[in-house]
Amino acid sequence: MKYIKKLIKLSIFISIICATCYFGLYTYAKYMSHLVIKSANEFYIYDKNGNLVEGLSDQWVPLEDISSYAIQATIAIEDKNFYKHSGFDYLRIIKSLYINLTHGANLQGASTISQQLSKNLFLSFEKTWERKLKEAWLTIQLESQYSKDEILEAYLNTINYGGIYGIENASLYYFHKNAKDLTLAEASILVGIPKSPSNYSPLVNEEKAKQRQNTVLASMVREEMISEEEKEKASHEELTYYGSIAQNNLKTLMYYQDAVMQELKEIEEVPTTFIETGGLKIYTYLDLNAQTILEEAMEQNITNPDLQVAAIMMDPNNGHVLALTGGRNYSVSQYNRAIQAKRQVGSTMKPFLYYAALENGFTESTTFTSEKTTFVFSENKTYSPSNYNNQYGNKNITMAAALAYSDNIYAVKTHLFLGENTLVEMAHRLGITESLQANPSLALGSGEISLFEMVQAYATFANMGYRVNGKLISKVEDMEGNILYENEDKMEPTLNSSLVYILNEALTSTYNYHFIDYSYPTCYDITSYLTHKYAIKTGTTDNDRLIFGYNPNIVIGIWGGYDTGPNDSSTTSKEIRFMWKDIAENYLKDKEDAWYTMPNNIVGTLVNPITGEIASPNDDKATMFYYLKGTEPTYREENLEDLIPTIKTNE
Repeated sequence: MKYIKKLIKLSIFISIICATCYFGLYTYAKYMSHLVIKSANEFYIYDKNGNLVEGLSDQWVPLEDISSYAIQATIAIEDKNFYKHSGFDYLRIIKSLYINLTHGANLQGASTISQQLSKNLFLSFEKTWERKLKEAWLTIQLESQYSKDEILEAYLNTINYGGIYGIENASLYYFHKNAKDLTLAEASILVGIPKSPSNYSPLVNEEKAKQRQNTVLASMVREEMISEEEKEKASHEELTYYGSIAQNNLKTLMYYQDAVMQELKEIEEVPTTFIETGGLKIYTYLDLNAQTILEEAMEQNITNPDLQVAAIMMDPNNGHVLALTGGRNYSVSQYNRAIQAKRQVGSTMKPFLYYAALENGFTESTTFTSEKTTFVFSENKTYSPSNYNNQYGNKNITMAAALAYSDNIYAVKTHLFLGENTLVEMAHRLGITESLQANPSLALGSGEISLFEMVQAYATFANMGYRVNGKLISKVEDMEGNILYENEDKMEPTLNSSLVYILNEALTSTYNYHFIDYSYPTCYDITSYLTHKYAIKTGTTDNDRLIFGYNPNIVIGIWGGYDTGPNDSSTTSKEIRFMWKDIAENYLKDKEDAWYTMPNNIVGTLVNPITGEIASPNDDKATMFYYLKGTEPTYREENLEDLIPTIKTNE
């Protein structure tokens, strides 16, 4: 009995201490400097000309301009005790902990609307104890300084509805109407999205969206907000979905926004919470004309409905990203393949290899034998790559010809001759951050690299040897116009401009009819459409199709493939090539042709492009190859074949 009395006294004492601390915290928070949340989490995105981009900016609306159905549905499904608790629903927390512990999985959350608003006011979502404590303190501040209606208004204006922030934007995006005009059916669809946009967006999976809608409606019935009859009527109402806000109706514009927000999180000068800035003005390098050209080229050339595409257009002279898409339609898939995906890059790795070869004494005329080959290593390990369609010249071919046909045998021989670490080091010099394995297949693009990093690396070739940092954001201001961050274009000299010039000329072989021989150049089918001079390289893996091309004005990279499973379309490569051609030609339409000025230490010589021998007077394939002065051929280039003793040729 004594023990029970002591326990009761201890419980009362602890309760008094907790209540005192609780009251003290809220009182202290109430009289702190007032948080400004009405414009918090608002951001405005501007294009490269300083014009506000329609469809990429928040639109804050007062609570009275939001449909009562949307308000009720949000409370019913997210936080039914919202108007009763003081920021934390302790009974719900205990219940969710019990359910999650007994089932051994995170099945139920317990965040209140106030807690979720606190999270929304941060730029990033790192899961640390420090972050959780900041969110808890911010929740206390919100609850002590603002009314419930004000907190709810801020929440509805900041919540993420599948990449679309705020109820007004979401209403316009999905239904082409203002938030105040949402019907019960529309509101219950929208409110269901934030839990899992990839599953519950009606533009991604209408069946799952309807299932989630029924869950929302059932919650409203339980809370006596609507009747069973209203629920049934709403669940059977036919709805029309749109998937765009902006008048330009671009399906890919939101991918650019996502990339902007990702970059924003990495800028140290920008505060981690919107509370400190009162919202943000984000000035970008977005060229709406370039974005439109990119999307139209994709629409016109990509016919397979299952094929996905990512593409980036960059100014190589400063790294400014002019246009970007991470997929074909943001409303269908929010996965941004341009910045998030890391895929094997195939033969688009070869220009890195051949630049390294030029640094090590190779020329455009250096020859290896193109034939079916097995490479033998220590411990009887072998590697047997093959050329596309098993096409081999069965003769010596030049480096330029190897680029034209994307000859795998030549590439692996070069790779082994230089040493496998050379290509790894070259990739890192060009800004590739991935950890690459120094193995024979790396020359054929077995390493997985993001499209963004590949375009950035190719920009180094396009600007004659300067490494750039790809950027989407030029400047960030707070809502008062104070500059928080301004990009400084940094160009780091990395490569020898004379050797880059030689490589750039060699990469024009991929569409040069003089190289037609035992095979065709990889981009021969777009030759007749090109009105400007470009350096181009394609790449193919079992699951991926890539193309990178450039001149002094622009570098464009495209990936095409499938998120899962093999690339089962034989037309994919052609579609990607023609998409690239349309983007480049339409963007540079009516612009003067631009190419690189030949350095003083370079000399041009007419040679046979396949053999590398000095061209005879009647050689109709004679092509100008470029050399460092003193390395041009007098008859033919040395064959390095005998210097790779680990090669065994299949008879």
